[in-house]
Amino acid sequence: MSNSADPERFDGMLLAMAQQCEGGIQELLDVFFGFLARKTDFYSGAGGLQAEKLVIAKFEQHEKLVKEKLQKEKVEREAEEKRRQERLAKKKAEEEKEKQKLEEEPKIKELTDEEAEKLEEDLKNKQNDITANNDADETGDQKDKTPSDDEEDEKDKGKLKPNAGNGADMPNYSWTQTLQEVEIRIPFQVDFPLKGKDLVVNIEKRKLYVGLKGHPPVLEGTMYNDVKVEESTWCVQDKKILLINMEKVNQMEWWSRILTTEPEINTKKVQPENSKLSDLDGETRSMVEKMMYDQRQKEMGLPTSDEQKKQDVLKKFMEQHPEMDFSKCKFS
Repeated sequence: MSNSADPERFDGMLLAMAQQCEGGIQELLDVFFGFLARKTDFYSGAGGLQAEKLVIAKFEQHEKLVKEKLQKEKVEREAEEKRRQERLAKKKAEEEKEKQKLEEEPKIKELTDEEAEKLEEDLKNKQNDITANNDADETGDQKDKTPSDDEEDEKDKGKLKPNAGNGADMPNYSWTQTLQEVEIRIPFQVDFPLKGKDLVVNIEKRKLYVGLKGHPPVLEGTMYNDVKVEESTWCVQDKKILLINMEKVNQMEWWSRILTTEPEINTKKVQPENSKLSDLDGETRSMVEKMMYDQRQKEMGLPTSDEQKKQDVLKKFMEQHPEMDFSKCKFS
């Protein structure tokens, strides 16, 4: 497919623009039409008289695509719901059949002498197996250890122990991960409220550049592996922390570091499920809970916490401007 046929080729740049437009969709449109006014002859050129018609035509074109997509999604949801109901009905029927079968069986079944002897022998054998397994566990570490284990341990010497989020706490930043995503938190020690325009964030497929404008970068270089640029986002949290979220291309591996020049963590000690959130400090616990929440939301096809924040900002803007009709618009 050629670039001209790829409708998503500018998504990364447009998303970065949208994130820096604190005025929401109105400011984003002002930026776009302002660019046309300042840098092109869109309004004054030979086709200037057709500008309004062109804008309306393009709006109606994409409105039609959105309506078709929503209708298709609605049909698919209804079909999936129908299949789900059929599966539930089938399962319920099977359970009822099994329940009825159990009710029809005698409550107490008398064993014959042969059956009683066989049951007693089976119980005795099981008890012997349990005892043997317990004895084996006590000496298993010594028996099972092989030279290859020693080699693996030798390779992992000097590697960092993963933090609670399966990443690492570095001097200038910290990072966490799931199999699907990587999240980076960079606190900036500045004496003013940090905004998006104060930062330089450039996320490429396998390269990353992050820093404060006019200062040396905090992160710069080649990443451990590829990320999906169009699915990567960043925002400023609490006016002092930069939060970067990147979706992995290979979602079957744990990263050992963010940049290839950084110290590695021991991925053998990664914990896919951390069930002791109550033992973590407040900030780390909040970070891990957000990571797990976002992962569950994505699996269910629902918005992540960051996406929900964007939707809340748009909702607030819509409430402040009741004169505008947003019924046919979609902003993500």
